[in-house]
Amino acid sequence: MSTAHTTFAAFDHQPRTRLVFGIDAVERVGELAAELGMKAPLMVTDPGVVAAGHAERVLQSLRRAKIKAVVFDKVRENPTTHDVQDCVQAAKAGSIDSIIGLGGGSSMDTAKGCNFLLTNGGRMQDYWGIGKAARPMLPLIAIPTTAGTGSECQSFALIADETTHQKMACGDPKAAARVAILDPLLTVSQPARVAACTGVDALSHAVETAVTTKRNTLSLAYSREAFRLCSNSLPGVLQNGADLEARAGMLQGAALSGLAIENSMLGAAHAAANPLTAHFGIVHGQAVGIMLPWVVRFNAEHPGTARLYEALHGGDTGRLIARLEWLLNLAGMPRSLGECKVDPASIQKLAAEAAKQWTAAFNPRPVTEADFAKLYQAAFQTRGDGAP
Repeated sequence: MSTAHTTFAAFDHQPRTRLVFGIDAVERVGELAAELGMKAPLMVTDPGVVAAGHAERVLQSLRRAKIKAVVFDKVRENPTTHDVQDCVQAAKAGSIDSIIGLGGGSSMDTAKGCNFLLTNGGRMQDYWGIGKAARPMLPLIAIPTTAGTGSECQSFALIADETTHQKMACGDPKAAARVAILDPLLTVSQPARVAACTGVDALSHAVETAVTTKRNTLSLAYSREAFRLCSNSLPGVLQNGADLEARAGMLQGAALSGLAIENSMLGAAHAAANPLTAHFGIVHGQAVGIMLPWVVRFNAEHPGTARLYEALHGGDTGRLIARLEWLLNLAGMPRSLGECKVDPASIQKLAAEAAKQWTAAFNPRPVTEADFAKLYQAAFQTRGDGAP
């Protein structure tokens, strides 16, 4: 075996998800489900998506293809092991042969979690990590109605333990959607607050994936295009929710960010955000938005990482941070932990949990429990307005 080395990181990329993008692309779900041999799919969604009329559009398309779906519409934000069990019960009662996830990341996580347990048995805790599903899984179609998590392009389900509140990333190539339908019209119904939080999440994915230790030529291409799309489209979505051009850009940017995560993972900003959500109920997009500029400052002290940030934004790191802060302010995000009523006395506990988060291991600069404590302490400060 050769011992030669290059500066290019090795990767093994196998595209698993067919991406179907376009205005009214959701009308094709019946046709695409039929191609996959679906006859009795379980549609996993939430009450808000049902109220917006999106579930009925999917059901009508399925009916035109002579496919009758069972509906589970009780998805909750930040799904837990209990939520997944409820979904599994609905799937068993309906004798389903496939799954359609319709909604935000929570719907897709619940759908994937259900797929793990329905096909492989056991508990979600058994699949914490990568590649622990021994048996084949059911065909999945993912239809995002938010532009944020990029879950439609990932093989991971993020499920919280009902008892410990620990978020578990359960990943397996077999869990990836066979098809993801990206229809910008479905995202127009998002409440402004949801659009802001999910948009910041997608932006953070682009920034973090661009510098992780697992980054490679392919993931960088996804990260950089995702950042361009999200950075340029998020202001339009925030200022005019009916702007379809901006909605389309954000939806594509979120999906590309998801592909970047699939190939390079995330870093310290997400590791720091998860304990904030678990203990203080801070919405994920807000939590990661507070921590992201501080993590960029921390990482940029390493010259090699600073150069990656510069390549992402086309300027020095200071300009990238200013852009991020401007976007966070435009989105109305809380800018300090104090605004979110975080108890300063909890810093050590939060830091200990952040250091154990899986994504911390992929941060470009090694990050210890003491480093996380300093990052949390810094995040009690409120920063300036940034620059467009």
